[in-house]
Amino acid sequence: MFIVLLFVVSDKRKVSFILFKLYLNLIMPNIAIISSSVRVDRNSHRVALYFKKYLESNKLATVEMLDLKIYDFPVFEERLRLQPNPSASLLAFAEKIKSADGLIIVTPEYNGGYPASLKNVIDVLYEEWHRKPIAISTVSDGVFGGSQVITSLQFSLWKMRAWTVPAMFPVPKVREGFNEDGEPMDKAATDKRAANFINELLWCVEAKGKMI
Repeated sequence: MFIVLLFVVSDKRKVSFILFKLYLNLIMPNIAIISSSVRVDRNSHRVALYFKKYLESNKLATVEMLDLKIYDFPVFEERLRLQPNPSASLLAFAEKIKSADGLIIVTPEYNGGYPASLKNVIDVLYEEWHRKPIAISTVSDGVFGGSQVITSLQFSLWKMRAWTVPAMFPVPKVREGFNEDGEPMDKAATDKRAANFINELLWCVEAKGKMI
């Protein structure tokens, strides 16, 4: 901590910002949200934005949004640890997964499965997923809220030895439930559902911390 401060001591604003970040990291878990869809005019990203706002506004965690549309990774060819020259963006992504205390995966359902973009990043990593608490929110335009995708996604994560939390957050008819900025149409009801979902994830994060 003190070594970092020596480099910025001439700028009080930078010192204050660093101290604030260190303080947040000490008292709050770091949750990464994977927004899985890279589709044109995607709708599931609305739910990812909602969770980011919910966590931050309720001061439950520091949040890192991992938007796979922005990362735009190439199709999987080899796991990260076996790549001779991995890209800087892939290394950064892997580090964010590894350093997160817990994850929320927001995924749409496409024809009963989850998108290739998500399968891509699951397969390219391995140890980064081990014992990582992961909460899953499935999203669809239909009435079932992406429920058909949960089994296959959980199985892939179990094979990676991730810890998927029991609580789920299915979102049916997403365009009727959230606007493009991630604001829910029925905030009270949505927040009530989110509280149960997020509390389960944070319980798992705390439980894991006690095991270490």
